[in-house]
Amino acid sequence: MKRLTLRHLRYFEALARWGHFGRAAEMLAISQPALSVQMKELEDILGAQLIERGPKQISLTGLGEVFADRARAILQSVDDLTEVARIGDGPLQGRLRLGVIPTVAPYMLPSLIRLLGKSHPHLDLYPREAVTQKLIDDLTEGRLDTAIVALPVSEAALHEEPLFTEEFALVRPIADKDKPVPRPEILSQMRLLLLEEGHCFRDQALAFCGGTSAMPRDLMEGSSLSTLVQMVGAGIGVTLIPEMALPLETGAAPVCSARLSHPQPTRTIGMIWRNTSPLSGQLQQIAKLVQQALGHGPKP
Repeated sequence: MKRLTLRHLRYFEALARWGHFGRAAEMLAISQPALSVQMKELEDILGAQLIERGPKQISLTGLGEVFADRARAILQSVDDLTEVARIGDGPLQGRLRLGVIPTVAPYMLPSLIRLLGKSHPHLDLYPREAVTQKLIDDLTEGRLDTAIVALPVSEAALHEEPLFTEEFALVRPIADKDKPVPRPEILSQMRLLLLEEGHCFRDQALAFCGGTSAMPRDLMEGSSLSTLVQMVGAGIGVTLIPEMALPLETGAAPVCSARLSHPQPTRTIGMIWRNTSPLSGQLQQIAKLVQQALGHGPKP
């Protein structure tokens, strides 16, 4: 009689996550027929149906939903055991899966990679850029080891490690360089360029301009800070960007930047990881390197 294996659990978890045999098989680097055989074998072992197979995608049965949650917990525990084995007493080694929000990644990752290369030569960094909610989901489900986001995230299962606080800057066309800096109530009446929904920086900028209940009169959206600044340079409007982005972004467009009036909008950047992570001690050390990567900590 065949027994339930970790392979069954990993394959089923991938299928439950993606909801599609083709996408799950691609992520697992196996063929779709092989995945189908494994799932049929799993259901035979359990003597129950876990998957409802549709023409384009699958859905989980009630038992499948429960089984998926238990499978994720088991797989996370197994992964944690693996992490325990590689911690030792020295620097962190092996793979580190690091998530970073898009309004931080381009301005921090190059410096961080250089620092990690010197301090942790046996560490393989696997960075992933995504919006905050996606990073939280991947972290809680064990697909990431840690993430760099804007705090707070207010997730009971996650530890939050504040790193630094930075201001937002107003970016305007270069022709506006000598004009007075508009107050928040005036800014909310201007053509304001913001990141599209899903980015936490968008919500922070809107909060400074009066909150979502008082949306700017003429709001336009972009997919990245680079896009927003280029649009400002073309004379389309104004935008807010974090301080760390100023050197890279404002040098590539005919724009000027200015500090906003009191109260100045800020955000706190921090690292998050699972409360149960066996890497907590090592991640505290990585957090110090992240601070150094942006000039917010003691020099190495």
